[in-house]
Amino acid sequence: MNVETITRPSLHVELLDRLRSLIVEGELPPGTKIPERSLCERYGVSRTPMREALKVLAVDGLVYLEPNRGAWVSKVTVEELEQVFPVMGALEGLSGELACERITDEEIAEIRKIHEAMVKHYKGRDLVRYFETNQAIHEAILAAADNQELSTMYRSLAARVRRARYMANMTDERWEQAVREHEDILEALEARQGLKLAKILREHLKSKFKTVRDWLEVQEPDSLN
Repeated sequence: MNVETITRPSLHVELLDRLRSLIVEGELPPGTKIPERSLCERYGVSRTPMREALKVLAVDGLVYLEPNRGAWVSKVTVEELEQVFPVMGALEGLSGELACERITDEEIAEIRKIHEAMVKHYKGRDLVRYFETNQAIHEAILAAADNQELSTMYRSLAARVRRARYMANMTDERWEQAVREHEDILEALEARQGLKLAKILREHLKSKFKTVRDWLEVQEPDSLN
């Protein structure tokens, strides 16, 4: 087995990021037991940092821990997401409003570049790269809001939203709509129209939730929850 060694100074953060990605992107599917031993070997770490990372992911809602049975990937339910998405929408809206008050011309120019890359991936039907650039835009808006408390709350929910989004099949119609919504997001940001951007971001999350909910509701009853 190849060892994907993590450097010691950033071990905790990097290990968290890698485990989170395994869950969000579906390599560790909902309801499965997390293979702690093989993951320790894969990343060249001991059981102690692995278990500490799993505790953090449990707080984030991606993992649940069972005494004497180990860690399991949390299941995904419509009921859970009905609570998560509105809160995330409110946080997205606030980040947009604050960003419009504080963002620099240079930050807007960088977000436009990311947006253009996202559109390129959309036209190339590269869903993985599209998701990466899409998320980078939201992260850049959050960074421009420059509010640490908001960032902390946002990131505590972001992985759960991203995981649900990765899992759901996105129709061509919904994909096209999402790109149009991002055009509106960029336009409002460039005009520094905070209230308008906040509304667009909240509606954007509602649309994402509809896509996820519709997909979940047609799955086998016991496949995810």
